[in-house]
Amino acid sequence: MAKTEPSSSSADAIRELEARLKNPAQARAAFSEAIAAFSEPLYWQIRRMVNSHDDANDLLQNTFMKAWQSLDNFRGDARLSTWLHKIAINESLTFLEKERKRQNVSLDNPESHTVKAIEADTMIDGDELALQLRKAVAELPDKQRLVFNMRYYDEMKYEDMSEILGTSVGALKASYHLAVKKIEKFFGEGD
Repeated sequence: MAKTEPSSSSADAIRELEARLKNPAQARAAFSEAIAAFSEPLYWQIRRMVNSHDDANDLLQNTFMKAWQSLDNFRGDARLSTWLHKIAINESLTFLEKERKRQNVSLDNPESHTVKAIEADTMIDGDELALQLRKAVAELPDKQRLVFNMRYYDEMKYEDMSEILGTSVGALKASYHLAVKKIEKFFGEGD
């Protein structure tokens, strides 16, 4: 699932879309285009965090509702995709915290609940190795899982992750390295 850099024409289109979002007369139509352009990548980012199709859909809708309600706050300092990813990440992390409290899941072992959800998930197909990787990733702490997902699945550059998460590149590299080591250990214990 290799990512490519946006072509200059698509980068121009995004800049034009961002300008239209700031224009009250064009904002509604531009926002519909933003939803069409960013729904899929945001859905998968959320989905890898919450492990439920229905929850991911709800959080995606919440992300776009918050973005629409906060459109006046979008100044264009960051790219539109960065701003939307930040909202989606915050929604996901807030949801996970509420779910832990609602389900009375221990913060010391939230993974067992997540692993059970993965095993029960009928919406994603995959071979046994892919299922085991999902379980290993589910055992990571939320922020480490987020960094791993963004780097491994989305093939996002550390600089882009830094802009989205507000964390230094060095800290993100360390977090990713630790996540990989934990996943390697997970697979090593399975032998």
